[in-house]
Amino acid sequence: MRALTDYCQAKGIRLISDEIYHGIGFGTPWVSALEFDPNTLVINSFSKYFSMTGWRLGWMIVPPDLVRSIECLAPNLFISAPTLSQHAAVAAFDCHEELAANIQRYARNREVLLNELPKAGLSDLAPADGAFYVYANVAEITNDSVGFCRRMLSEIGVACTPGVDFDPDRGHASIRFSFAGLNEDIVEACRRMKDWIKP
Repeated sequence: MRALTDYCQAKGIRLISDEIYHGIGFGTPWVSALEFDPNTLVINSFSKYFSMTGWRLGWMIVPPDLVRSIECLAPNLFISAPTLSQHAAVAAFDCHEELAANIQRYARNREVLLNELPKAGLSDLAPADGAFYVYANVAEITNDSVGFCRRMLSEIGVACTPGVDFDPDRGHASIRFSFAGLNEDIVEACRRMKDWIKP
């Protein structure tokens, strides 16, 4: 992060840091870009760490020179955050035990996927140091990630996301697994994939 912020400062680039998964990590210390550059714009949300996906509530941290511009822009994008979402977010600040338990569950699920996916023939995995996803290279199995995901859902009831949803040029050879679910569901999905995927 320091290298990135130093580069942006040296080149006169205003950095916008998407820190929506901040707090969900596995062995890597978390930092904010603000620790290295007070002129960074930080985008965050209650969706991921606070488990409030769909509540449509987040925040921006901006340097003083941009506050007025953003105040003028914001009403053109939305009127206000929903009252119910705001009350829920205030309550979420008192849920640290539950949120910490979520991170522990994610860590267990992550380990299951990292250990079991290679046994199913998916051994080329991107490091999953943060968030709750594992990316797998499926180039040796298929060149059609969309079709592969459809077949897997239809034939064994396991859902994953085709890589083209994230990279239309190279995503045809990758898929993304979420490990935000229940541990028993992750274990069962891996069992089904081992019987289904033919490397």
